[in-house]
Amino acid sequence: MSGDAGPASAAPHPGELEPGSGVRIVVEYCEPCGFEATYLELASAVKEQYPGIEIESRLGGTGAFEIEINGQLVFSKLENGGFPYEKDLIEAIRRASNGEPLEKITNSRPPCVIL
Repeated sequence: MSGDAGPASAAPHPGELEPGSGVRIVVEYCEPCGFEATYLELASAVKEQYPGIEIESRLGGTGAFEIEINGQLVFSKLENGGFPYEKDLIEAIRRASNGEPLEKITNSRPPCVIL
């Protein structure tokens, strides 16, 4: 046996960047609207996929749920009327971490409506 540890693990080697590091996300949301829970759910899913990512939240205006990646607006609830799908945000982060151009997320899931 050569003493190899086998296939490389998913953890970065010392000196290597974690996937998503260097990507900065800012989520602006309306707290009185009850959007904090949606922010926390989304932030948790992103952190699970990209532990090294920087996510900042700030309070926004009525109805707001806006997401910026590296200063570029990639999602706006005010424009789309709903919330982003996690998979779409994860894909946008992957693109940003690879230095690819970002596109606006236009798919959205409707907000919960209680009748």
